[in-house]
Amino acid sequence: MNLDFSFYTWDLISNFVLKGLWFSIELTIIATIGGVALGTVLALMRLSGKKWLDVPATIYVNGMRSIPLVMVILWFFLLIPFLIGRSLGAELSAVITFVAFEAAYFSEIVRAGIQSIPRGQVHAGQAVGFSYGQNMRYVVLPQAFRNMLPVFLTQTIILFQDTSLVYAIGAYDMLKGFEVAGKNYGRPIEAYLAAAVFYFVICFSLSMLVRRIQQKTQIIR
Repeated sequence: MNLDFSFYTWDLISNFVLKGLWFSIELTIIATIGGVALGTVLALMRLSGKKWLDVPATIYVNGMRSIPLVMVILWFFLLIPFLIGRSLGAELSAVITFVAFEAAYFSEIVRAGIQSIPRGQVHAGQAVGFSYGQNMRYVVLPQAFRNMLPVFLTQTIILFQDTSLVYAIGAYDMLKGFEVAGKNYGRPIEAYLAAAVFYFVICFSLSMLVRRIQQKTQIIR
């Protein structure tokens, strides 16, 4: 078997790959922002000490974390059109799925971060008259998010890798772009190998960035 990558030119990458890469990045950013927002709410519900908040949040988090992401993608893609009577399209279904799924993982990160803050910080906020919400907003969460930043970024890298799973519902992500390019030029094997190299370069570079951020946050602490 002779591998030939000479057909990979800038024109090919710009016509096929960049469109998919942009969607993968866009999906990662939206899922991270939405997942952190929803995950923070879920974490606060689990830490509230009230069963009517804790129980549904726990069921949601444990349920999502117990199901493979590709199955959740397929369920949302098939179930939502059935419930609302119209299709949302592969890309929008992917966005909804990733926000809902990643929220469960970000929730555990936030919960662990909040619990890592010394109780003395909480008591200090209460001593100056802060309510529970003010204590969380001004004292606990700012410190917790700083501690969680490296873990957040690591989870975001994993999220970017997982975006390749939207291939299962036909969304045009980076992997799909490589596949289309490979089919058009009759070089599917080279296309998948090139996709693996692209994912590796992007994720390895981001991992090095996370490591540097982690070192700086350790120095600050």
